[in-house]
Amino acid sequence: MFALNFYSDLYGDVLKNNRKTVTIRMGNKEDKYTEGMIVWVTIGPRFGRRQKLYSAIIDRVEVKPISELSPRDIERENPEFRSQDDVIGLLSRVYGDLITPAHTVTVIYFSRVDE
Repeated sequence: MFALNFYSDLYGDVLKNNRKTVTIRMGNKEDKYTEGMIVWVTIGPRFGRRQKLYSAIIDRVEVKPISELSPRDIERENPEFRSQDDVIGLLSRVYGDLITPAHTVTVIYFSRVDE
């Protein structure tokens, strides 16, 4: 079983309210996440205790440079985001690196599975 883990201070509320349906991850993750895969959506610190919120199905996986992110990709990542600069700021915070519009990201679209 694979998981999509999120930091609770950044995403706890939007995940619990079903307002987040995309995650944007640095690099090419096509080998790890594929369409139709069932994953756990979890929140918690890296290398720490995590809480499973729900299961989700991966609807689509796209690899592209940040410069090609659509407004819809950005809004589904975070309903408060409006620009690529917002995404770059977030990724820089999460990954601790200098991120530019030329960096490759994987856009993972997912839908909650009610059990």
